[in-house]
Amino acid sequence: MTFLAKPRLHHPTLEKNRVGYTRRDYEGKISTLCAGCGHDSISAAIVQACWQMEIEPHRVAKMSGIGCSSKTPDYFLGASHGFNTVHGRMPSVLTGANLANRELLYLGVSGDGDSASIGLGQFAHAMRRGVRMVYIVENNGVYGLTKGQFSATADRGSKSKKGAVNNDNPIDLVALALQLGATYVARGFSGDKAQLVPLIEGAIRHGGAAFIDVVSPCVAFNNHEGSTKSYDYIRAHNEAVSRIDFIDLAEPTHAAPAPGEVIELPQPDGSLMRLRKLHADHDPTNRLNAMNLVQDLAQRGEVATGLIYVEPTASDLHHALNTSATPLQNLGEKDLCPGAAALEKINAGMR
Repeated sequence: MTFLAKPRLHHPTLEKNRVGYTRRDYEGKISTLCAGCGHDSISAAIVQACWQMEIEPHRVAKMSGIGCSSKTPDYFLGASHGFNTVHGRMPSVLTGANLANRELLYLGVSGDGDSASIGLGQFAHAMRRGVRMVYIVENNGVYGLTKGQFSATADRGSKSKKGAVNNDNPIDLVALALQLGATYVARGFSGDKAQLVPLIEGAIRHGGAAFIDVVSPCVAFNNHEGSTKSYDYIRAHNEAVSRIDFIDLAEPTHAAPAPGEVIELPQPDGSLMRLRKLHADHDPTNRLNAMNLVQDLAQRGEVATGLIYVEPTASDLHHALNTSATPLQNLGEKDLCPGAAALEKINAGMR
C-alpha cells in the first residue's frame, strides 16, 4: 500500500539479498497518486524485480517524461540516479546518457500520452536504434493529470467517465514496437504482479531495446463501465499468450518440466528466460507471427499480455556504432580529441 506512511527505520529481521539490501532499500518516497492507481502496482513490481535480481540501486538510471506515470520514478529506487525530462523527450535524453555511460542500467518510464502523442517520434527512434533500455509505458488510455481526456491509445468506441465516445483509432505501441525493430516486446497488466515481475526481470537482462506496455487503470477517470482500460475489462479480456519465469544463471536452478511444456531462451549475458506457451501457435521468436497475433486478438476485443516477442541474440546501439568499451564520460581529452593527424587519417579512410 504505497500511499501509506512508511516507517523510517528498517526492521532488523527484513530479508536481505546477496548484495546486502532489503526490499525497502529499493523503494522511494511516498506515492502521491490516487489510492488504487495501477501505477503504484507497477512501481511495486519494479521494486520486487530489482530486489530479486540483486541489482545495486546506484547502478540504475531512471528517466521519465511528464504525466502521472512520469511521477512514479520518485516512488521506487530512491538511491538511484534519476532525471525527469520534458514532455515526450525521455527517450532522447536516455539515449544521450546511455551513449555517455554504457555501464549503467537504464530504466525509462513513460505514459500513453507522453509516448504515444507528443513523444511518438522519440519512442520510434529509440526502438529502431536499439538503445539498450527498459522502456515501460504505464498505459491508462487517458490524460490523468488534466482530468481524463482520451489519449492516443484509447480504443475506438470506448467511453469516457462523462459518457463521451472516442471515435479515433488507437495507437498500439506493442504493434509499433514490433514493426520498428524492438528486440524484446511484452505487455502486462498492473493487476497481475505474478506476470509483470518476470517480464521486467527479462527486460532488464535483455541486450537490446526492451519495451513493456503495461495496462494500468486510472481509478479517477478511466475505471468505469464502457472503458476498455478498466480493471474489470482487462480481467475479463486478458488473453495471456505466455507465462514466464526468469532464471538468472548466477545461481544453479534445477527443474524437470515435461517435454514440450517449456521453451528456454538463452540471453546474451548468459542468463536464461523460461517461457511457458499458453497459445499453441505462438512462437515468441517470430516477429511476423507476433505482429499478426496482436492484431488478431485486438480485432476480437482481447488484450494480448505476456512475452510477445524476444530476439535472443539482440545487440544494441553501442554495437551498431562500434563505440569504445570504456564509457565516453571516463575518457580523457587526449582520447576524445586525438588531434589533426588522427582526424586526417579518419578522413583519408573515407575517401
